[in-house]
Parts: sequence; C-alpha cells; structure tokens
Amino acid sequence: MMRNWFRGSTVIVALAAATVGAVVSVAVRNTAGQGQDQGQAPRPVQTPDGRPNFNGVWQVNNEAHWDLEAHEARPGMVMQEGVYPYEYARVPAAPVLALGAAAGVPGSLGVVGGDGRIPYTAEALRIKQENAENWIDRDPELKCYLPGIPRAMYMPYPFQIAQGTDKIHMTFGFSNAARVIHLNDVTGPPDYTYMGHSVGRWEGDTLVVDVTYFNGKTWFDRAGNFHSEDLQLTERFSPMTPDAIWYEVTITDPETFTRPWTIAMPLYRRLEPSATVLDYPCIEFAEEFMYGNLRREPLVTRWEGETMIVEITRKIPPGDRLHEWYRR
Repeated sequence: MMRNWFRGSTVIVALAAATVGAVVSVAVRNTAGQGQDQGQAPRPVQTPDGRPNFNGVWQVNNEAHWDLEAHEARPGMVMQEGVYPYEYARVPAAPVLALGAAAGVPGSLGVVGGDGRIPYTAEALRIKQENAENWIDRDPELKCYLPGIPRAMYMPYPFQIAQGTDKIHMTFGFSNAARVIHLNDVTGPPDYTYMGHSVGRWEGDTLVVDVTYFNGKTWFDRAGNFHSEDLQLTERFSPMTPDAIWYEVTITDPETFTRPWTIAMPLYRRLEPSATVLDYPCIEFAEEFMYGNLRREPLVTRWEGETMIVEITRKIPPGDRLHEWYRR
C-alpha cells in the first residue's frame, strides 16, 4: 500500500515537473520573440533578392566618437596645465570646467588596426595636435556641419538603413545627414562634398563601398584626427548575426597619411519595436555658438550657479580669419 502510494506520488511529481518545464520553455521562447519583435513575424534574414537584410536602425557601442586611437580617460576635451607641468597633471580648461564629470572623455582600447596608431605624415601630425588643442574652434561637429563618412557611422546616435536592389539609403539624426550607396552605374557629383560619393557592390554576403569626392572639411572624431580632399574609403559591411554587422574601413589619403590604415567595429541593430531615428536639430542648437557674436547686444554673457560664475566675452577674428573659422 505504502509502496504503491510512493510510486504514484513519484509519477505525479514527474508529471508536474514536466508540465512546469514545458510552461517555462514556452514562456522563454515567447519572451525571446517579444524581445526582438513583440510577437510579430520573424524578421527575414535575407532580402527578396537574397542579400543580407540590413534594413533597420543601427548604432555603435564604443568610444570611437571621442578618439579612434586607444586613449586613457581624461577630464575633458579641452585641457590646460595644472599645478605640475606634466600631461597627467593637466586639468579641465574653463570652457568645460563647469560641466564636471559630464565633460570627461571615456577611455578606449581604440578601433585602429595594426599597431593602433594613425600613420600621419610629420606635418599632418602637427596639424592634428593643433586641432586637439583648439577643439572648440575647429571641430566641425560643434558647428553642426555634416559629419562625413566614416564619422557619421560611429557617432553616438542611431541611424537607419533602407535597403533596395540598386540603392541603399542611410539616414542620420545628427545634422539631418544622409547618404546614398549606389549599387548601379551613376555619374559622380559635380563637386566635392562633406559626405562623399558612395558606390557599392556585393562580394558574397559582404557589402563593399568605395567612397570618394570628399571636401576635406570633416574630422574623424573629437580628438582632431582629420583628412584632406584626397581621402578615399573602402567600407566593408559583413553580417555577423542577423542583428550585428562587422564594419571595417580602409582609409587612404597620401596627402595626410604615410600608408593606408583601417578601423573596424561592430554595428548593432536596435531591437526596440519602436526603434527609429529622431531628428537631432543641432543646426538650431549651434546658432548662438556660431552667430551670437554678430548680435548688437549679446544674449549669453554670464552664467551664475551656486559654486561658480562663468563670464563669456565673444571674440571676432579679424578679416579673413573669421571667414576661415566658418569654412573649417
């Protein structure tokens, strides 16, 4: 009697465990599906023409936006000498001091291939160092100019890919930037541009894009890394998973660099069902920065907080120097 009851209870426990396991399994599967597309039909891995499906909203997850090369964390993009005349003892300069830790630069292992260093010519390296020291005046990002390629690809904002059979369109929130990758024969643009001219082809599952016709006015990052009009890029978009792309760029510019060099990083698909690209209206945001000095009565002259007062005196470069400041 007791033995039969024990046997029966064992069967009941086993059935209960199996039932619970099945419920958990179904719940996990449903949760995984909802995490990607909220129960909608699975996203096709390929487009109707058999190519990898790059349609969607993408974003990087690295620190290339601040500096392509490996770097330590530091207190700000603009620094000045501290108590001691050593690099490690430098402190934030006045323009960023009031922002505290929010103005800091996160450290990074870098995204440059090979030895991790950008192979500048001696003269170009000098200009790069000057760019870094004069970041506020020289970085095109602060003026909301078009970011250029490849910089637009790894700014900390999402971008959207709309993929067709003979064109691929990319939309960026920053500065309302956009680019078209032509997969068919087209003539080049009538002049050099910020975003360049992109012509692509498929090599198996990898999208290879040659980008030329740059105007030489964009930077690669906030660290002052730059290029000339001779810049030529070869981009490679290789699917890693349905939701990750390995993005690699070979950079050639004999005017600025001693040899071609590469950067590489993953791009990640945004999986929120509502993922989209929202406009980042930096053109309006930069108006006071760009043109506030032209007002008869300046609007922004002083800010006073609980622990700090910041005074602003606008400075107008004389003659051609003002023109040069705007055209950079």
